[in-house]
Amino acid sequence: MKMKKILTGFTTLALSTLLLAACGGNDKKDTASSSTASSSSVAKSSSSKEEAKETKKVAGADLKDGTYKLEEKNYEHGYRTVFSITVKDGKITESSYDSVNEKGESKTKDADYNKNMKAKTGTDPETYIPQLNKELVEGQNANVAVVTGATNSSESFMNYAQQLIQAAQAGKTDTIEIDNGAALKDGTYTLEEKNYSHNYRVVFSITVKDGKLTESNYDYINKDGKSKQDDEEYNKSMQEKTGTAPKTYIPQLNEELVKAMNGEDPSVDKVEVVTGATHSSDSFKIYAAQLINAAQKGDTAKIEVDNIVTE
Repeated sequence: MKMKKILTGFTTLALSTLLLAACGGNDKKDTASSSTASSSSVAKSSSSKEEAKETKKVAGADLKDGTYKLEEKNYEHGYRTVFSITVKDGKITESSYDSVNEKGESKTKDADYNKNMKAKTGTDPETYIPQLNKELVEGQNANVAVVTGATNSSESFMNYAQQLIQAAQAGKTDTIEIDNGAALKDGTYTLEEKNYSHNYRVVFSITVKDGKLTESNYDYINKDGKSKQDDEEYNKSMQEKTGTAPKTYIPQLNEELVKAMNGEDPSVDKVEVVTGATHSSDSFKIYAAQLINAAQKGDTAKIEVDNIVTE
């Protein structure tokens, strides 16, 4: 099974633009608070000074100082991703995301590759790699803007940046190894947010059988374990404001993932963002990519996301 598109930042040129942005799936409370999988309490500046407002973190661990590393294990088209972030005084001070060949040479220096990609997509590694690194440091969270012409690379970057941020929250400096290209191993893989935002948190699991993803169970639950899909008031309010609701987009995202992972070229990237629920869709894709990474390694340990909640 070809799985590399999910994990490699530089595949054929194709989650949460993002998680700090107001979720189309949240009601008017979102103007006052939000939840993000990343670990920053720094709010992105509004285009209007009148709307700009500093947020206060109410839940989620701070980043611990150190250098955190992630590497893809396998080469694709002669390259693999290497990525590290440096944290000092609780802030990301450096992001070093790149794609290197067996000689350790950066794809940004591959003149032929850059020329060909620029001609086809309007961008190239020499342009978008520094851009993604810059945005991570400036925004202090994994939710960078998708670079036009390098969608897969941007989404891969967000997935990997989120995993590094989670490692930094826990102070785990061991290199994260991504077994990109590996077949999925049978089992059930789970991910859960630790903190509640607007009384809900994400719980997510996927089931793999005979090497195929057969089930996706993504949901938001409250402290009583009840699904947001069953919150009639929330669903009505969101439907009126955005044209969709949890009872619609949650099953849709789950179905899309199973379909996307069982096609000719399996990829989380093929999951379409649901209009009116952009935040939830992008968050879903970031978390799904982490679960796919776990399934490639056969690591069934629960992934706990110490998501930041602000108000």
